[in-house]
Amino acid sequence: MPSPTPTPTTTRPSPELASALRALSLWRTAEDLDDFLARATRGRYGPVQVLEELARAELAERARKSVEGRLKRAHLGRFKPMADFDWAWPKKIDRETVERVLGLEFLPRAENVLLVAPQGLGKTMIAKNLAHAAVLAGATALFVTAAELLLDLSKQETPRALERRLAHYVRPQLLVVDELGYLSYDNHAADLLFQLVTRRYEHRALVLTTNLRFADWNTVLPNATSATALIDRLTHHAEIIAIEGESYRKREAELARQARRRGP
Repeated sequence: MPSPTPTPTTTRPSPELASALRALSLWRTAEDLDDFLARATRGRYGPVQVLEELARAELAERARKSVEGRLKRAHLGRFKPMADFDWAWPKKIDRETVERVLGLEFLPRAENVLLVAPQGLGKTMIAKNLAHAAVLAGATALFVTAAELLLDLSKQETPRALERRLAHYVRPQLLVVDELGYLSYDNHAADLLFQLVTRRYEHRALVLTTNLRFADWNTVLPNATSATALIDRLTHHAEIIAIEGESYRKREAELARQARRRGP
């Protein structure tokens, strides 16, 4: 009577298995194959549990890569988290409203967030944290300064090229336009900005930071009519957060100078 076939004691996979997993785009499984098989053997995984664990690992890896890719495309650069924000420094800030918008309720409603503050009070920091939170929540986001945005749109030489670039800025679920008001704009730039805001209006959320009160927008836009039309689109369905006080960066620079004078 023939003896039964012995149960294999090795969990060493063949090279062909790892190659087949990569061909199926199961990169995480291919990378961790040895470790996974060792865990499965120790834990005496059944066939269903093996498949469940593999599926869970692949989904987690794809979610991580998705977030990583969307963060890269958001162009946020370096920024401080909100945990580092000094709420006691501004003379005026509505913390409750800031924390509410960080909850992203405005995003699915395609509403706007306008941060109005002098330079150095953290409006860009808040705006970048909003974009970061949106990406972590599964949305697409893009951060751009007003100067970069309008330079990009203005240099398009044909209507078709301009249409493509406008579509690029309309596409993200959240667009952050930083530092509107630091430079003056001609009629063409103001028209491009109005086109973009109009296309996103009630369809996609927008976060905008500015150092100017709305009453002063006519100082950087070519005429009062274009300023009024733009403000009307931006402020309808919007959360407006005004911050007042002295520049936080100026305070940090002064503290650094004092420390240097004191010496080690």
